[in-house]
Amino acid sequence: MMLTKRTVLVFLFVLLPVCFATAAGPAAKDGASDHGKQPWVVDINDLTKKNTNFRTTEWTGSHLQMTVMSIKPGEEIGLEKHDKGDQFIRVEEGKARVVMGPTREKMTFDRKVSDDWAIFIPAGFWHNIINEGDKPLKVYAIYAPPEHPAGTVHETFEEAEAE
Repeated sequence: MMLTKRTVLVFLFVLLPVCFATAAGPAAKDGASDHGKQPWVVDINDLTKKNTNFRTTEWTGSHLQMTVMSIKPGEEIGLEKHDKGDQFIRVEEGKARVVMGPTREKMTFDRKVSDDWAIFIPAGFWHNIINEGDKPLKVYAIYAPPEHPAGTVHETFEEAEAE
């Protein structure tokens, strides 16, 4: 089979990018994709503040994952616990209340946080972060091991809960 110049150009400009996009992980709803399993550097402050989705998974590796979140005023991440790994959350912008405890009924840790605060959540602890400000709470979260499928995008809290 002889390849024409046009066939080669169609492959290079149309099909090849599709192949690479698929190999990088599922495409997110807004056209972004998970950058995981590849070296990546990013202005995390800018990325976090520009995110408008409740949760966008930005990087998923074999042992670590990073998501950015935007929680509306009065909303929350949702009461949860991760039995298999620790979690790190940093507040880039906003005001929040952090609660944690050994059981869902016994939240013994209760703190207020705002811009530039870091939250460390040990494996097995129930926790929730509630936006107590009047603007979206902008945070990024690092999970070890990964918590969500690569490329996960939840536009709203309700969408995340349904999944």
